[in-house]
Amino acid sequence: MPRTIWSGAISFGLVTVPIHVQSATENHSIQFHQYHLEDMGRVRVRKVCELEDREVTQSEIGKGYEYARDQVVAITDEDLSNLPLPTAKAIEIAAFVPLASIDPIRIGEGYYLAPDGSVAAKPYKLLVQALGRSSRVAIAKYAWSGRERLGLLRVKDDVIVLHAMRWPDEIRDPSVVDPPTVELTDEEIEGALALLETMAVDNLTGPDFRDHYTEALAEVIVAKRADKPLPKSPEPEQPGQVLDLMAALQESVQKAQASRGEGADVHQLPKKPAAKKTAAEKAPAKKAARKPRKSA
Repeated sequence: MPRTIWSGAISFGLVTVPIHVQSATENHSIQFHQYHLEDMGRVRVRKVCELEDREVTQSEIGKGYEYARDQVVAITDEDLSNLPLPTAKAIEIAAFVPLASIDPIRIGEGYYLAPDGSVAAKPYKLLVQALGRSSRVAIAKYAWSGRERLGLLRVKDDVIVLHAMRWPDEIRDPSVVDPPTVELTDEEIEGALALLETMAVDNLTGPDFRDHYTEALAEVIVAKRADKPLPKSPEPEQPGQVLDLMAALQESVQKAQASRGEGADVHQLPKKPAAKKTAAEKAPAKKAARKPRKSA
């Protein structure tokens, strides 16, 4: 069972729901340590006091804020837990909005909110039912890790999920990308839609959505432990320069169909229109002038 990383309450008007916060995700990546290659001794980072020039233990370390050069004020965990904020010990719901109104770029990591005891069971379920029937999500504010945050509350399988959100001023203006202006034909757009339809899936399951990097790394580690040859890396396809966009789309659709065992007649792209004839090509050929007959 995941450990509790924060305890508090959801503030919903005058209703309070005591909760425990648990991480909703897991990290399955293979972790590395640093080693001295000459003798494979572990290399560690040691915490040293600059004034005393000695290593200090974790119990001797605290937080501090440098308000001027070499002028530091200590901040304790008790100071942080007693901040003069309504969100210091509660997740305070501020509004309810449609999920579609929120830009996904603002949504971050997720946490499960578990009711804290039998007293919290009824108001917890009340909020679950209200969110489910309203087809909205709740926007809340809370204070974790030394800062006030914005969050999104939604329901997943009768469990309230809290997603961290970025503040509006944390999102960069997309105009900095400044893509070049180009013109597309209707046939090219229809071709892209046909490819999109061919690649559409109902859910993110199957081999295409596995962490192949971690699996490949595990194979390398097993081979090195057994002193065996390393697995061969597949030759990556070299992307070519796109000269004919319609031809590239057609080939992409055929490859996607082949990978799914679909027939070649599915999702046919629109045929490329024939090139328009020039005025010279449209004009009929002139007949050769007849020579005048000689008189008898």
